[in-house]
Amino acid sequence: MTTIESPRSGKIGSGKIAPQYNRTGSSRGNFEMIAWLFMRLSGIVLVVLIFGHLFVNLLVGEGIHAIDFGFVAGKWADPFWQFWDLAMLWLAMLHGTNGVRTIINDYAEKDSTRFWLKMVLYAATLVIIILGTLVIFTFNPCPVVDGVQLPGGFCPAP
Repeated sequence: MTTIESPRSGKIGSGKIAPQYNRTGSSRGNFEMIAWLFMRLSGIVLVVLIFGHLFVNLLVGEGIHAIDFGFVAGKWADPFWQFWDLAMLWLAMLHGTNGVRTIINDYAEKDSTRFWLKMVLYAATLVIIILGTLVIFTFNPCPVVDGVQLPGGFCPAP
């Protein structure tokens, strides 16, 4: 007959936890709890941001047929939509990065493999967040090249 080891001190019903199963007061446990909480809260906020984004882009006005360069230029001329899209970008990237970090921790067996996979993940996340933020805040729908404004029906006449 095979016996299954209990986390209790060997005696079923004794109420004492064996030393190897005691929790430690390490900061890693606290980080994991905060990461778990972040996933739940950011997921709720992302649902609101994404459905708001889809509603404005697909249902308001002419719907999907209106989405073009001018539509994006008009949206990003308003600081409200810049911050909306920025929040969506940052939360989606951090939410996804935290999920992939958890998968790496679960499935990468060697410490060195786990370390390098997470470094690549963090570097990619940082690059995408920086580039996305720069695009949102430096987007110019009416660029001037060599003193000549590029043509576009949405740009004011010079």
